[in-house]
Amino acid sequence: MTLPHEMTLIEITQPGGPDVLQPRRVAVPVAGPGEILIRVQAAGVNRPDALQRAGKYPLKPGMSLIPGLEVAGEVVALGDGVSAYAIGDKVCALTNGGGYAQFCAVPASQALPIPEGMDWIQAAAVPETFFTVWSNLFGLAGAHKGQRVLIHGGTSGIGTTALMLCREFGIESFATAGSADKCAAIAKLGAEPINYREQDFADVIAQKTADQGVDVILDIMGASYLNNNLKALAMDGHLVMLGFLGGGKAHDVDLLTILGKRAVITGSLLRPRTREEKAVIAEQLREQVWPVLAAGRCLPIIDKVYAYTDAAQAHARMEGGDHIGKIVLQVA
Repeated sequence: MTLPHEMTLIEITQPGGPDVLQPRRVAVPVAGPGEILIRVQAAGVNRPDALQRAGKYPLKPGMSLIPGLEVAGEVVALGDGVSAYAIGDKVCALTNGGGYAQFCAVPASQALPIPEGMDWIQAAAVPETFFTVWSNLFGLAGAHKGQRVLIHGGTSGIGTTALMLCREFGIESFATAGSADKCAAIAKLGAEPINYREQDFADVIAQKTADQGVDVILDIMGASYLNNNLKALAMDGHLVMLGFLGGGKAHDVDLLTILGKRAVITGSLLRPRTREEKAVIAEQLREQVWPVLAAGRCLPIIDKVYAYTDAAQAHARMEGGDHIGKIVLQVA
């Protein structure tokens, strides 16, 4: 397959607002050992992309400065040692950055075949959220059938994915949102909606669970929700922190509740995980979730699609907070 020498990508010209995302012509990347080169058809937009653009996401040495943590497309080149894929295969992949581009090199172990019947847009909306939800909700927190969970930001990409997987695997779920439309969307996903503008979520959880609480909480708010999250936890419950939109430093923490409930507070970032750790998550998804997607269930909810050269508009929509589901960039 003959490849062009150059491609267009979207770079962060300087830390700032959405308008700092600008197209630039660069050389097409080369697939290194263990990598595949993907001709990108679509790329998902995620909160870490916006944080990176604003200069608020910690980047370790060697991490790509180009945003984009998930892509879907066609394999066009193989690095040394790759045998799991062939030229022409249709895949979606968790990247290590660089997804806002016409071509992206990713470790083959972080790619998965696109399930039958799924289009490029849907496939691009899968990796980041499904890797995150699976590794945190089902991995770190060990959520399982018969338990109760609370998902904050229930209409985000992470939130909708978590709620669909809870319904699929027999887990009772609650989710917070800030509008009637978003609460209605949560209800359609089989969860109990809580409008945080009108209700105290800890009080609602206490009422709905007869003061038993929830076994797992996925939290994106951080400091501002910490004590209320502790109130809402069940005995031996897990609070998993994925973000800190409500502040990164907590004060006046209710330590007695942590002790009394034997609460486990944990958190994680997906991007800094090793290639080996991400490969394990990919294999778990292939075994546990890919058959569900292939059957047409738990398909990602798409909010809006933009041309990748309109990435600034996509970021503005995400930061506006009105979206329900995933925002995707169409590249090809």
